[in-house]
Amino acid sequence: MAKRNIHTMQFAEVYPLLVAKAERKGRTKEEVDQIIHWLTGYTTRDLEEQIQRGSTFETFFTECPAPNPARKLITGVICSVRIETIEDPIMQEVRYLDKLIDELAKGRPMEKILRENS
Repeated sequence: MAKRNIHTMQFAEVYPLLVAKAERKGRTKEEVDQIIHWLTGYTTRDLEEQIQRGSTFETFFTECPAPNPARKLITGVICSVRIETIEDPIMQEVRYLDKLIDELAKGRPMEKILRENS
């Protein structure tokens, strides 16, 4: 089976997986949404619209209304790749989201996940 390009994957396909990962570790959908709002600037309504439209990851991230400048503080390794060295801007945004959801699932406090007071 051929690997799908992350740019063309629908965000709606991955979103339930992000929520399920968080919930398996005792976290909530609301916390996942809070992370997405912080990262992208999407409101709850905007997020639902992106999901309903079947937006691809590329569309989801290129249309985000207010990318949080503090997202550049997200560093480390995800899927064996150092986030800060990723050259593809869409892939880097996807990995920022992955990293934040991983931190949530590992029990990190929300204020640390959202890089407050940094």
